[in-house]
Amino acid sequence: MAVSGLCFACKPHFSLRPPLFHCFRKIRFSSVAAIETLDEPVIQGAHFSPAKNVSGEGSKLSQWKKLNSQDLGISTSNISKPTRKVLNGLKTKGYEVYLVGGCVRDLILKRTPKDFDIITTAELREVVKAFSRCEIIGRRFPICHVHMDDTIVEVSSFSTSARNFGRGLTYEIERPAGSDKKDFVRTVIPASTSFQEDGARILRAIRIAARLGFSFSRETAHFVKNLSCLILRLDKSRLLMEMNYMMAYGSAEASLRLLWKFGLLELLLPIQAAYFVRTGFRRRDKRSNMLLSFFSKLDRLLAPNRPCHSSLWVGILAFHKALSNKPRDPLVVAAFSLAVHNGGDIPEAINIAKNINKSHDSSFHELSEPQNLENLTLVNEVMDLAASVKSTLSEMTDEHFVSQAMSAYPQAPFSDLVFIPLALYLNVCKVFECVTMGAEKGFVAKQGRRIDYELLALGSLRETRHTFARVVFDTVYPLDRT
Repeated sequence: MAVSGLCFACKPHFSLRPPLFHCFRKIRFSSVAAIETLDEPVIQGAHFSPAKNVSGEGSKLSQWKKLNSQDLGISTSNISKPTRKVLNGLKTKGYEVYLVGGCVRDLILKRTPKDFDIITTAELREVVKAFSRCEIIGRRFPICHVHMDDTIVEVSSFSTSARNFGRGLTYEIERPAGSDKKDFVRTVIPASTSFQEDGARILRAIRIAARLGFSFSRETAHFVKNLSCLILRLDKSRLLMEMNYMMAYGSAEASLRLLWKFGLLELLLPIQAAYFVRTGFRRRDKRSNMLLSFFSKLDRLLAPNRPCHSSLWVGILAFHKALSNKPRDPLVVAAFSLAVHNGGDIPEAINIAKNINKSHDSSFHELSEPQNLENLTLVNEVMDLAASVKSTLSEMTDEHFVSQAMSAYPQAPFSDLVFIPLALYLNVCKVFECVTMGAEKGFVAKQGRRIDYELLALGSLRETRHTFARVVFDTVYPLDRT
């Protein structure tokens, strides 16, 4: 990943995947393309000078200049343990290894990378031999997935990347004509070519823009919208991975807004797109709603750049859909979230909810007017909400139901896309099943407000329930209300 004038693009002579995006900003940094990791605390860097012709005949490769990473404030402690194990595993076998891609950008920007990509001098088949759990994926742009400590680390080979790199193309690092002074994102090669080569780049464009707060150049915006149907060709596991990158790392609200703005939401999440249409939410709307508010709260809890398990954001989607289907008393919503948090002890949840002494956010249509509900009625309402959430989750994984979500809007594109696998569906069910099945034996609710982000990323039931309850409760009963 090269950075020039905070211009992010794949390194000029070898690419983990074909070039993705330039990201321009006012601040300037030197051009850093990759980070060579060593066993010692000192990490080396690779410095490139921007080249106009990347791979044309007669072009010369830029010389790699070794830099002490301490000049950039980067140390091995900034790199995740699974990634370090893969790096060291390849180095001990005599291969050169480098960190590339978005993690380099994040390390330079003092952000916590959401993941780490590796490139090595080893052939992919040699990478497979080096690790017990490793497979080659992808046909056009093959890479290795190394499974390490419940984490997948992506490894690319210099030889594969060089063969796949586009030939005879000239890329200049410059500000596109017609752009304004705002930060913006653009593809390195023409957007139409880039997106047609790999539809996943459309989703990566959304993710980068949402995460960094950048806007698209006019050309990129045009083809993000007009080539959006290309994402339907992607493998469902790839779609889930890209969606998780958008939803689980602190930029979910911005991602949802961009997906809606450019017409991608009705392809990926037709049920949620129908909610936006039904509530009169325009493509460029600056207002909020309950769905966006849920994810705004989640983003604040995950900042800066801490991940959650996909079961959390999928669970939030299902819960919100259940509320939008049938608005509920704020006390019922509070009691439900508290019952999820404490492992299904509904009487305790109701007792706590009834002692709430602050007002709810009355702007949400999903909340009905408060009633003075008796305890038995509250129990029944909480149980009914739990059943509705489970039913909604089933609908979200049913192709026929998904295909009908936007049927009332004939101009909307058809999509019956379901990318939630059975294993994830079952994980989300476990988050909520305690409410209908009763207090779980041996389950101890989390105390305090601190989140264990490592356990949350691994899908810990305790951490997921705790975080879900905080998202819901703090949205319905904002901290600034009395």
